[in-house]
Amino acid sequence: MVLGVDEKTRLQPRTRTAPILAAQPERPVRVEHTYTRQGALNLFAGFATRTGHVYATTAERKRQREFIIFLDHLEHDIAPTITTMHVVLDNLRMHKGTQVQAWLATHPRFVFHFPPVHCSWMNQGEQWFSILQRKRLRIADFADQKHLAERLMAFVAAWNEHAHPFRWSTKSVAKVMAKCAHPVATAA
Repeated sequence: MVLGVDEKTRLQPRTRTAPILAAQPERPVRVEHTYTRQGALNLFAGFATRTGHVYATTAERKRQREFIIFLDHLEHDIAPTITTMHVVLDNLRMHKGTQVQAWLATHPRFVFHFPPVHCSWMNQGEQWFSILQRKRLRIADFADQKHLAERLMAFVAAWNEHAHPFRWSTKSVAKVMAKCAHPVATAA
């Protein structure tokens, strides 16, 4: 199994001071620009590249401790018949810290892979976050952190009902590989 794992951080449940007005003929959606802050929330998510299934948890902070809670969630939710989970992550210190290394030492079915810096597009979890941003977070109007967490988990549940992998065509793979290729100097 291959999981693209990432975090969407500092999600703010902004409570608008006036209601959002729905689109009307000849009028777009109208959003009040003033709001009150209600703290922030972090979303930890893993995108299964073969099925499109998303595993997710939320936390108020983003540290090794919360990341390990997410990993425990994966350990619990993914069938023990899956003997190896390849986890694609960005190069955050949180993913490589001593607490995480100690956890990995006791969970041998998890294998971490860190793509090169500036290659976030290689992690399919990033693509899923883009969909989440467009469909759920474009207009952030949530009463509080609890409401935001509920809406995020509802989006994950709705996604998982019709989960699908992202298909890279040979054309898209060629484009990606062309960006990765570094010309090798030949001896004259």
